[in-house]
Amino acid sequence: MTFVKTNYPVKRGFDSLFNEFFNNFPATTEAPNEGFASPKVNIHETKDAYHLEILAAGRNKEDFKISADNGLLTISYEKKEESKNEDYKTVRREFTFRSFKRSFNLDETIDADKIEAKYENGILKVLLPKKDVVKPAVKEINIL
Repeated sequence: MTFVKTNYPVKRGFDSLFNEFFNNFPATTEAPNEGFASPKVNIHETKDAYHLEILAAGRNKEDFKISADNGLLTISYEKKEESKNEDYKTVRREFTFRSFKRSFNLDETIDADKIEAKYENGILKVLLPKKDVVKPAVKEINIL
């Protein structure tokens, strides 16, 4: 799989070099209007699976939506509206929880039916298991 970042035009030159060097990572595309609001993602690979770790501290797991459709894994978070309380006034706000959407291209080695996710300690962990590769049986050919 190829790692792709689409929404940072200034870094396209570096990304092209990066993509050529690291061409076995799952591809990713970010929503074009999200800019720097997208959470950071770590991608790890083992012999059996890819492991995505999305930094999403302070959110509820019920607010995430993960879907796999036509080779595209989409992870999104929809910010719920906060109820206004007239007795509770925010004097300073330094952190916010903005909605985001990240998409990753899945290649043919990923078993989309077995994708799993869990949210713990502020990190959304997504397991992308690889398909079992069936090797053809060795056929012995007799010499006549």
